[in-house]
Amino acid sequence: MAIELAETERTRAITAHALYLANLLLLPGLAFVMLWWCRRHWAAAASAALRRHLDQAFGAALWSGALIVLVSLLLVLLGGLQQPATWVLLILYFTVIHAALVLLGAYALSRAMAGLPCRYPLPGLWRQS
Repeated sequence: MAIELAETERTRAITAHALYLANLLLLPGLAFVMLWWCRRHWAAAASAALRRHLDQAFGAALWSGALIVLVSLLLVLLGGLQQPATWVLLILYFTVIHAALVLLGAYALSRAMAGLPCRYPLPGLWRQS
């Protein structure tokens, strides 16, 4: 059975996942720095359940940035900016991966709101218990 979060820790878990979504949708970079700050300052006194939420949100933010930026750059470098096929693949890739990452973030946020644990299905994050 999953251990539920206390009310103050639930608020912090919700904040972490909301910042993950803000990093994807509203304030890229600034929300990431805020998420890093929250993780750094809250992790020391956090329970194991809250620490998992903080680690999951921060790890997912790192993976999201890498998936969006690095793969997009790779597509441009391999295809060249002058090729129409590169633009089609780039737009298609960005749209699909961004939507998938936002849906995962919304799912994680709903789990945090319920006080339940959540794991992102990204390498290195799905193994954490």
